[in-house]
Amino acid sequence: MDSFHVYERSLMLDGVLFFPVTPFAPDGGPQLEALEAHVRAGVSAGAGAVFAACGTGEFHALSAGEHTDVVRTAVGAANGTVPVYAGVGGALPAAVALAGAARDNGADGLLLLPPYLVNADQAGLVEYVRQIAAATELPVIVYNRANARFGPGAAVEVAAIDTVTGFKDGVGDIETLARTVVAIRQSLRASGKAFQFFNGLPTAEATVPAYRAIGVPLYSSAVFCFAPEISLAFHRAVTTGDDKLVDALEAGFFHPLVALRDKVPGYAVSLVKAGVRLRGLDVGPVRPPLTEPAPDDLRELAALLECGLDLVKGV
Repeated sequence: MDSFHVYERSLMLDGVLFFPVTPFAPDGGPQLEALEAHVRAGVSAGAGAVFAACGTGEFHALSAGEHTDVVRTAVGAANGTVPVYAGVGGALPAAVALAGAARDNGADGLLLLPPYLVNADQAGLVEYVRQIAAATELPVIVYNRANARFGPGAAVEVAAIDTVTGFKDGVGDIETLARTVVAIRQSLRASGKAFQFFNGLPTAEATVPAYRAIGVPLYSSAVFCFAPEISLAFHRAVTTGDDKLVDALEAGFFHPLVALRDKVPGYAVSLVKAGVRLRGLDVGPVRPPLTEPAPDDLRELAALLECGLDLVKGV
């Protein structure tokens, strides 16, 4: 399927952004039937876009062949109804190859994750983006996180690349991000190029009000994977100014979930996968080096889920 027969090249996103988990079968390989069901359910629930094989989808743990299978399955499950982005990153040749495979298998865009391990200066990060963006015509969202931290100057440079259409922040430095947002907007004003900013912090809903205040309205929703009712109710509340419900969900669900998530490194993924299992879809465990939540933490997650669902009942 040629995705650009369905979507315009300057693809702008809206709504709740769905980052599906990657299910694993008992033999350890990807369980593509479960992935298809997972993506179909998310699209039916009202996802604005699907981001396959990204952080929540354990990009770091997939082989090149598995990555291609995951992207192809997500594209088929979405069936042209919403855009599908594929995560790419790591070593430059691998990222270029994954970008090409994603294009060939119908992806509508790319989320560019950090390079592997090494720290680099700003010029090196810009060139990393430039070479991967040049590998396909797909729109690219650059992910600012970990060892790929772009200062305002470097962010302006990558925003000027023709196919770079977004900047996603996973660092949480509000002051630097505010400067970056203004700098990019100023730099693109004359060209009129469409560009979007995203909140990419884990459990992003906990910081959505702060990010919206500096002009970053879009966000990743890992919670949508296992509780679309909560995720969608929060999105409606925050976009319509229902501060009472926003505060209730922050206090009763999202902030406690952040506290639970922060107990163990990797819980940002393994708790989400556990949540999907709690809702009835067997997506298997996380792959090492991530670990499964402890029994007490699973019980706490189940209680939080019940509380969150109660808060949005009838909304």
